[in-house]
Amino acid sequence: MIGRLQKTVINCPEPRALADFYCEILGMRVYESIHGWAADPRGWVVIGHDGRKELAFQRAIPWTPPQVVNSRYSVGAHLDIFVDNVDEAERVVLSLGASRAGSIHERGFRVFIDPVGHPFCLVFGSEFVTTGDPGPAAG
Repeated sequence: MIGRLQKTVINCPEPRALADFYCEILGMRVYESIHGWAADPRGWVVIGHDGRKELAFQRAIPWTPPQVVNSRYSVGAHLDIFVDNVDEAERVVLSLGASRAGSIHERGFRVFIDPVGHPFCLVFGSEFVTTGDPGPAAG
């Protein structure tokens, strides 16, 4: 091993707005928030749980949203978010500004697009509960 994963960084046009979106969904809080300081004019926001810095949002200028095609395998990276009640979770993410993408391959997950264009999945059902065994890829 040569290193450890520190956090996942997501590029976006407005880091604080997207961080707030994911804080609402994931129950996280903001741990760092830097907007346009001299060393990093792009902006930077880090969120997480219990002191762990898990997701960061970095301003990307110019912003180009990811290309998302209606297919399970058409995107590069995305977030899988496990939920207990997918119908309620869908109502919440839609009310926060996400849109439903859908996929012809959905089974145990639903595909959404966050407010700036990143895909993410709401994963549900007992077959996708983490047990230590990586199992099938959900979304």
